[in-house]
Amino acid sequence: MSLVKKFATVASGTLMSRALGFGREMLMAAALGTGPVADAFNAAFQFPNTFRRLFAEGAFNAAFVPLFAKEIETHGTDGAKRFSEEVFGVLFSALLALTIAMELAMPLIVRYLVAPGFADTPGKFETTVLLATIMFPYLICMSLAAMMAGMLNSLRRYFAAAIAPAFLNIILISVLGYAWYRGLDAHAVGFSLSWGVLAAGLVQLAIVWVAVRNAGISIGFRRPKMTPNVKRLLILALPAAITGGITQINQLIGTAIASAQDSAVSSLAYADRVYQLPLGVVGVAVAIVLLPELSRALKSGNLIEAANLQNRSVEFTLFMTLPAAAALWVMAEPIVRLVYERGAFAANHSTPTVAAILAIFGLGLPAFVLIKAFTPGYFAREDTRTPMIFAAISVAVNVATALTLFPRMGAPGIAVASAVAGWVNALMLLAVLIRRGHWGRDVPLLKRIPRLVLSAAVMAVALYFAEHWLAVRLGPGSPLVVKATTLLALVAGGAVLYFVTAFATGGADFGMIRRNIGRKGSPPVG
Repeated sequence: MSLVKKFATVASGTLMSRALGFGREMLMAAALGTGPVADAFNAAFQFPNTFRRLFAEGAFNAAFVPLFAKEIETHGTDGAKRFSEEVFGVLFSALLALTIAMELAMPLIVRYLVAPGFADTPGKFETTVLLATIMFPYLICMSLAAMMAGMLNSLRRYFAAAIAPAFLNIILISVLGYAWYRGLDAHAVGFSLSWGVLAAGLVQLAIVWVAVRNAGISIGFRRPKMTPNVKRLLILALPAAITGGITQINQLIGTAIASAQDSAVSSLAYADRVYQLPLGVVGVAVAIVLLPELSRALKSGNLIEAANLQNRSVEFTLFMTLPAAAALWVMAEPIVRLVYERGAFAANHSTPTVAAILAIFGLGLPAFVLIKAFTPGYFAREDTRTPMIFAAISVAVNVATALTLFPRMGAPGIAVASAVAGWVNALMLLAVLIRRGHWGRDVPLLKRIPRLVLSAAVMAVALYFAEHWLAVRLGPGSPLVVKATTLLALVAGGAVLYFVTAFATGGADFGMIRRNIGRKGSPPVG
């Protein structure tokens, strides 16, 4: 199976999850808007959800997958099973102890870490603490599920791990539908959603557990023991978690800063949901597939194949994300108006703020995706320290920029800080890969990048003028069907213009498509 076909296998499951996530956020925006319960739920969910993204979207895999792949290569399935059981015993015991400690300390965690700005708002702080207490055990489920997903990815069985997250959105959409049917008030909706998050964690764990058993590995519980392999995993896991989840860590910091302003937390969350669609479909798929493939190539000594994998991944990510970034920058307000502007969200007049945040996130999108394409080049070589240092620098840049801009710009200032930090991190990762000789020189790729940027810019200019020409059809007074069809037509027209321009300028060619889709591997060109 070719690299892009593997990307597509993961991306299809992720696309289903993110599309359902749109449905969930549309219903949630209508039910809660950007009011106090929406702020409380989003802040409470941000805490366990940060851990979910740290583990489920690559950080745990960054430490686990290379070691698991090595066990398969050297000791076969039996050795991989033994290693998995050793890790499972330690991981489950540590997670159980951590969850108990966090549940007991939740009021302090919310007050000083998650949402310090809520402490001065009567009822908001207490609601956030209760919702976070209900949802935090989700961490156990998702961390164990991440381990199972890493095993499946190493065995080149990608779909079950990719499809499992969709059940979070399926369950929460069902909860919101029930709440609408029963006419529940905002507080009841918030608590129902929190219990739904916990139920979703159990369902997702069950899905990947069954998939691992069907793959021929049955994991039993072993008494926790610090074996050499487990020690090596832990040494790699902490910096990998910090590095792989840097975007989420920056978002958690942004949430804490935003809690000082009413509606800022939920505004950031709604914008985040929209840009997570291209980030998840492309970036997460690349990170999940590239790491085990790169690990296998390096373990077998195939440096040419490793260089090719990295180059093709960057080629694919830029080809797909540059137009998405341009579209988010130009069309943020029509997108937000279509997706969210109804019910309590419309009553709060939240569209301009959320649209401004989304446009800025769009500028950071290529950086966020490139980070996921660059970090496997370090993790596959079992170097998690260097990316961790860059992640720490990125966090410092994010905090300094957010604290500087938030008093002047509000929530959009936090989005600017996140985008700047993302680009700083991506450029540092690339520079050191090049300096170490771990980045294969690919002349055609270097020629294509400015042409892809030009193609995206041409598309953005065309969309800008088309959006103003169709302003009445996209405006708040236009019927939903008219807004939807107009926006879809603009997206389709923009996509056609981008691809035509990309092929016409040489930013893409049919050889590139054949190389990415039709082959398992090919040497770098140039």
